[in-house]
Amino acid sequence: MKPAWDQLGDKFAASSSVLIADVDCTVEKDLCANFEVKGYPTIKYFKDGDMSGEDYKGGRDFDSLEKFVKETLEVLCDIADPSGCDEKEQKYITAWTAKSAEDVEKQAVRLTGMLGKSMKAELKAWVSKRLNILKQIQASGGKTEL
Repeated sequence: MKPAWDQLGDKFAASSSVLIADVDCTVEKDLCANFEVKGYPTIKYFKDGDMSGEDYKGGRDFDSLEKFVKETLEVLCDIADPSGCDEKEQKYITAWTAKSAEDVEKQAVRLTGMLGKSMKAELKAWVSKRLNILKQIQASGGKTEL
């Protein structure tokens, strides 16, 4: 499971809404006792300000972990309600909703290709954010109100 966990950490290293962390309960005994960790490996997740955490009961392979994080934990900018988007994302939404469907598709293909390459975490996060926005524009047919 450790390789899948490390891969998950790498995947979400640039995320502004997801933190993947390890705790060594042989060292952090008090912390583990506070969260009632009794077996290893134990996966806990914290959502929407919940400080007690919940036990993860899903698959331990990378695909299962990634799916859970994307569907349950990751918070993405929503073009239908851009109030949760940062200023840079809002500008990107404005710029790209004015473009043709063909231009949006070309940019989405380009950014998808970039995600497979090595880059700094900050750049990877921005590429992921732009790709999320472009996918929403494509799904909406380019129509959105800001």
